[in-house]
Amino acid sequence: MLSKYLILALYFGILFLIGYLSSKKIKDIKDYYVGGKKLGFWVVAFSTRATGESAWLLLGLTGLGAMVGISGYWVVLGEVLGVGIAWFLMAKRFKRLSDKYDSITIPDYLVSRFRTKSHLLRIIASTALSVFIIIYVSAQIDATGSAFESFFQWNYYTGALTGFAIVVIYIFFGGFIAVAWSDFFQGSLMFLGLIALPLVALFTLNSGVSLTQGLSEIDPSLLNIWGKGGLNALNIATILGYAFIGLGFMGSPQIFVRFMSIKNKSEIDKGRWVAVVYTLLADIAAVSIGIIGRYIFTDAGIEPEAVLGNNGQDVLTHLVQKVMPTFVVGFYIAVVLAAIMSTVDSLLVVASSAIIRDFYQQIFHPKMEVEKLTGLSRKVTLLMALAALTLALVVAITTPERTIFWFVIFGWSGIAATFCPVIILSLFWKSYTESGAIASMIVGFISVPIFKFVVPSLPGIGIYFDKIAELGPSFLLAMLAGFVVSKWKPDAELRRWVEADFDSKN
Repeated sequence: MLSKYLILALYFGILFLIGYLSSKKIKDIKDYYVGGKKLGFWVVAFSTRATGESAWLLLGLTGLGAMVGISGYWVVLGEVLGVGIAWFLMAKRFKRLSDKYDSITIPDYLVSRFRTKSHLLRIIASTALSVFIIIYVSAQIDATGSAFESFFQWNYYTGALTGFAIVVIYIFFGGFIAVAWSDFFQGSLMFLGLIALPLVALFTLNSGVSLTQGLSEIDPSLLNIWGKGGLNALNIATILGYAFIGLGFMGSPQIFVRFMSIKNKSEIDKGRWVAVVYTLLADIAAVSIGIIGRYIFTDAGIEPEAVLGNNGQDVLTHLVQKVMPTFVVGFYIAVVLAAIMSTVDSLLVVASSAIIRDFYQQIFHPKMEVEKLTGLSRKVTLLMALAALTLALVVAITTPERTIFWFVIFGWSGIAATFCPVIILSLFWKSYTESGAIASMIVGFISVPIFKFVVPSLPGIGIYFDKIAELGPSFLLAMLAGFVVSKWKPDAELRRWVEADFDSKN
């Protein structure tokens, strides 16, 4: 147990050091929110991956692999496609335009792209970001409590409060620079930990039964790419739900703000392969960990959740403790916490930027001194973190049957459905208007809770939408709303401006 605490102390010490060193580089609000737009491709690539994956990758996706087997690899396909489209088709265009507009937040970019004549677009964007980021962060804090509970047998609430305190301290001092460099460090831990565990586990298998044979004896559906029951309408809906998770990489603010922060467009060319390969290998490893854990820890006729926890989300913990030396277990505790905290820190910085930069300054105090803005940003970061902590504790008390996988996905879906359609259309469609963007955001924002809580209860079709989940339908409706409203209320003057922006080489 002592080795676990020593490694954990080393991990936290490195985070605090990053926060302290980063605080020395904070000169203005641009440094606090986008690192002065001076970051290199390795930092940005690892930072986007660490932020985009979160506890969902280490605890949620591994658990999914344990529950459904190889059909969980559909998630990998969706994520690789989403990350590839973001880096190969969207990043350079977005970087060029956001630099042209001198944007340091996503609402900044949208306001400049649409030449807004009122504050409505900025208000809607800031409000939507704040709401869903609090939900998303609360899911990560919830996972922190579960991680400490699994690895150290701590009380859940003690673990959640400890993780919360640590991440707030280093963000409070270092802002985005601390977040980016800590994400690089934590993303490296995540990658190494994920790749190593299934390889070590496979080498430790000493039974005369092969992995595939053993899985077949436990449950033949674990080896069916279409899932239990084979190719049917319900399984197709499930697969679509898995694949649609990748849509969130195509414009979510916590990811695209990294493209603002990168040094120049040539760094994107270098970073895109790093990001795609990272996603491919890490996601395959995560699902594989779940599958191997299912083989090792369960037998035919045994309910997997009775052994591996709710939705299998304890499988990584069990596998690490079984196949790794004690001192290495401490490293994996750091890996799980890295996945959680790398997302929490990024989201909190984006959320505070929405409140302070996009709402407080731009609407009410456009001439406020930069020094005061940076100080206010730190205070708002703390307040939003406290709001997320409160929500996490309420959910833990009222919904003990919750799963990390779907709790995280709900927050992820809300951010993605609200912003990704707007970012995509704003980058590739010159006739997209401010009214269309507002329609996209409102429809995406409202559709997520409707498809999560209302549509699945409808007779006949509800069961299919329950499997598809909320992101895909909400995303498509938001795209459609933006297209219809832009066609209905075109803006010829805006189109001429946008054509000039798109054609400009600056």
